[in-house]
Amino acid sequence: MNDVSRAITYLNDPFNWTRPNGITDLALEHVGISAVAVLAAMVVALPVGVALGTARRGAGMVVVLSNVSRAVPTLALLTLFAVSPIGFGNRATTIALAVFAIPPILTNTFVGFRGVDAEVREAARGMGMSRAQVLGRVELPLALPLVATGIRTAAVQVVATAGLAALVGGGGLGRLINLGFGQQDYGVMIAGAILVAGLALLTELLLATLSWAVTPGPRRLPFLQVRTTPRAGSVPEPTASGVPL
Repeated sequence: MNDVSRAITYLNDPFNWTRPNGITDLALEHVGISAVAVLAAMVVALPVGVALGTARRGAGMVVVLSNVSRAVPTLALLTLFAVSPIGFGNRATTIALAVFAIPPILTNTFVGFRGVDAEVREAARGMGMSRAQVLGRVELPLALPLVATGIRTAAVQVVATAGLAALVGGGGLGRLINLGFGQQDYGVMIAGAILVAGLALLTELLLATLSWAVTPGPRRLPFLQVRTTPRAGSVPEPTASGVPL
């Protein structure tokens, strides 16, 4: 029996799902670590992105901050936390993942609010809206698609990276990968990798559907592209030189 077959056998055993510290418990812990990290990143990144985007300032700072944050590996942060008062465990992993999640949320929020047409803002103010009303009823709906994309990107990255928690004594599905690697049981390691990848794909699917549901305006089903056939006469006939009339 090869390693892939052992991984499938491991995943098909109900005992591995229901026992204490089994797959179900580890998956819930993995989701909890990821959710707290993404929420912490949103608390930091969303207000900063909204403030800078509406003021149309700080583009250079956002780019530098995003590049610096992306350049620092999560594993390096976990190593630094291990020799600091933060120590080992899920707390260190949550902080490192929150830092990792800030750049996409901050960048997309900044770009989304900065891209709102100034004439739209002025028209809303001319209708007697307050600054808070313009922000909540005009700018936010227009910027929401980009903001949601940033949150979705950050969440998928965090879920896929949260397995590193096992390297610093934390929980989550990464413990299966770490256990399989330590015992040279590559079937268990592959099973853990399959679970992490599946959870990341499920996160992408759920957040894409949620983004589609809350985004105002015309909607199309996510992951589907609607192809339209031009009606007869809608395409201008080319002239002899090939340039349409």
